[in-house]
Amino acid sequence: MVEVGPTDNTQPLKAAAWMTGGIASFSAMAVAGRELADVHDTFEMMLFRSVVGIVLVVVIAGALGRLGEISTRRMDLHIGRNIFHFTGQNLWFYAVTVIPLAQVFALEFTSPIWVALLAPLVLGEKLTRVRILSAVLGFIGVLLVAQPGAEPVSPGILLAALAAMCFAATFLFTKKLTRVASITCILFWLTVVQAVIGVLFVFWDGVVAWPTAATLPWLVLIGCAGLFAHLCVTNALAIAPATLVVPMDFLRLPLIAVVGMVIYGEPLNALVIAGAVIIFAANYLNIWTETRR
Repeated sequence: MVEVGPTDNTQPLKAAAWMTGGIASFSAMAVAGRELADVHDTFEMMLFRSVVGIVLVVVIAGALGRLGEISTRRMDLHIGRNIFHFTGQNLWFYAVTVIPLAQVFALEFTSPIWVALLAPLVLGEKLTRVRILSAVLGFIGVLLVAQPGAEPVSPGILLAALAAMCFAATFLFTKKLTRVASITCILFWLTVVQAVIGVLFVFWDGVVAWPTAATLPWLVLIGCAGLFAHLCVTNALAIAPATLVVPMDFLRLPLIAVVGMVIYGEPLNALVIAGAVIIFAANYLNIWTETRR
């Protein structure tokens, strides 16, 4: 008989702790983006976020002795990944300023569904019946969130949905990169490449709003929260199965709905919540099936 070692019963608690940090970070980014909208455009937010990120990555990686992990191997993947991420994050920041925060987060949760649909094309994975069913359920959820016909679909909803597609493409690039690069390397080029792109786009209107005493804390918060959110989710997935982590991540929606209601007076929309639940069910069905397989 093979003796099996004791399981670590603290893993769910550790994953919950990491996801609590991730949920708080994503929510903080949304509030900070909303607060900065009157002064800074999305390109400026992304540029200053990247600058803060570069400092954090270099300082932390240096302290941990991991700067040697940074290399230029597969820069094509790094550049492609960060073009999609920069685009998606810009659209996301714009969306949080023009539509209710709960709608933005609900539409963001369609990203894993797009990953499931695109993975056969990009990663050569099989398009199963469960993935197709998940996509159909996700589309039904999107219709409830967007509520077409009740009123004209706003640009904010369309851009939030497009941001989710960009995040899905980012994930696929990241999955390829993890085969050849460490997390330190990926985060370093994330901040550097997006800083370069930010410099190219920040002067598009000929006017640049530089940080002030009032906006600098919010910009630093976006930079810190952005990196910390990715760190939290990555660590949670490293120590616990996705079937446990995804439901925790879904708690972002009711939290941000309450934040939007308390801070900005946004009403709790039952259809948005119902659509988000269906989107979550579609994601969970796909992940649960893949985990069993």
